[in-house]
Amino acid sequence: MRKAKPKKRIILPDPVFNESMVTKFVNHLMLDGKKSIAFRIFYDSLDVIASKMKDVELTPLEIFKKGLDNVTPLVEVKSRRIGGATFQVPTEIRPDRKESISMKNIIIFARKRGGRSMAEKLAAEIMDAYNNQGGAFKRKEDMHRMAEANRAFAHFRF
Repeated sequence: MRKAKPKKRIILPDPVFNESMVTKFVNHLMLDGKKSIAFRIFYDSLDVIASKMKDVELTPLEIFKKGLDNVTPLVEVKSRRIGGATFQVPTEIRPDRKESISMKNIIIFARKRGGRSMAEKLAAEIMDAYNNQGGAFKRKEDMHRMAEANRAFAHFRF
């Protein structure tokens, strides 16, 4: 939009935990507008986490939040064309985009996992994120490695 910035939409908190972050995650998880199914998948995955990680004193929601923090990238590279050459310029990420990227990465890598139900795949990916492993964590590490490798081009920042 040229003139005005679009208004930020208010996301209502979820009915069980009263957290707007959970609703954002479910919105990313949702396919074809089936929000109730997405909520059921998310809550079932938290139940799976609770049953598998009994030795940890954190609640499943806290494990989810910690896992989300562990896969949240700090920098990313953006392509910038300067004088006929394209450079990968490392830039810091806005806080709302950080959250969105981490949620999307967890969901993408949960969908790629083999077999079982989506709730179990999502639970496995969240537990891997909590333990600093898995596909989403590897994606974050790759983003940081790319930014570090291209640090010489940081002065081309937008």
